[in-house]
Amino acid sequence: MAGWLVGLIMGMLVSLGVLALFWPRWGNVARWRHATRTAQRARIEDTLKHLYESEVSGVVPSIQGVAGAVGASMDEVAELLQGLQGRHLVRLEQDGIHLEASGRELGLHVLRAHRLWESYLADQTGFPEAEWHGRAHDLEHGLSSAEVNALSARLQHPTHDPHGDPIPTAEGEFSGPPGVPLPTAPLDQPLRIMHMEDEPKAVYAQLAALGLHPGMPVRLREVSSEGVRLMAGGSEHVLSPLMAASVSVIPLLQGERADEPIGEPLSALRLGEEARVLSISRRCRGAERRRLMDLGVLPGTIIRVEMRSASGDPTAYSIRDALIALRAEQAKVIRVQRLAETGAAAA
Repeated sequence: MAGWLVGLIMGMLVSLGVLALFWPRWGNVARWRHATRTAQRARIEDTLKHLYESEVSGVVPSIQGVAGAVGASMDEVAELLQGLQGRHLVRLEQDGIHLEASGRELGLHVLRAHRLWESYLADQTGFPEAEWHGRAHDLEHGLSSAEVNALSARLQHPTHDPHGDPIPTAEGEFSGPPGVPLPTAPLDQPLRIMHMEDEPKAVYAQLAALGLHPGMPVRLREVSSEGVRLMAGGSEHVLSPLMAASVSVIPLLQGERADEPIGEPLSALRLGEEARVLSISRRCRGAERRRLMDLGVLPGTIIRVEMRSASGDPTAYSIRDALIALRAEQAKVIRVQRLAETGAAAA
């Protein structure tokens, strides 16, 4: 009897194990197949997106370039491209890889979805700037044209993403003048940052840490083999050649402000000093910007430095009769002008 019961239990366990493996929708095999198909689809869409970006830039890409862009080996990319050619999405020729009409349409669709998602993450969420690109890459896949159009409408049809890249329309039209690499721009002329390349991530993080952002007025002072020297945000910055090459600029239009607002970052104030808010940097977007404004950080507001934490960050500020703690990164994006009487007292 005990042997029969053990056999029954063992049989049930084996049956459950088989079901767990092969259940049509939720079994491990089905989920593995779904994950594999999803990953393969994402790689195909990433490839077509890269090819479309290259075509728009006037570059005929190679297998090596595609492999670097999508993070795959050259053998994997060669096999993938052969499959795409069989589906009439690309055309492989001696001078490089060319998109067919259907491949161009899909590449445009994915690129548009990516840049719209970056705009959404920047303006509608509290995710930090360093995460916008990666999260948009995860979200860009599997959307229908109607869903991408709805996302664009929700954002009021932005023309550029937060890094300054133009967002194409559904028809593939781009708006705005193209920028030029910062090292090739004219010296001592009012310029505006048009675009900051978000890859490599380490380079982009260095640029962002300096407070540089698309839309920011700058003035190029010197270009040499060691890098460039420029004025931006009331401060002088020296960029390495790699950092400078990641920044594109355009001339300021007639009537545009050539310099940043007078003043300095709130983070520069000392204990007991007071200042009047001039503006919040355009680098601060989305939920973070709305939070600062909800706290009363508006042009004309008087802010006083009350106390600092033992580690030096955050700092407590008196804002509209309330004590508010702000991190150094938050205080850096608030431009202020010290009050004359407090400046004299501190002296």
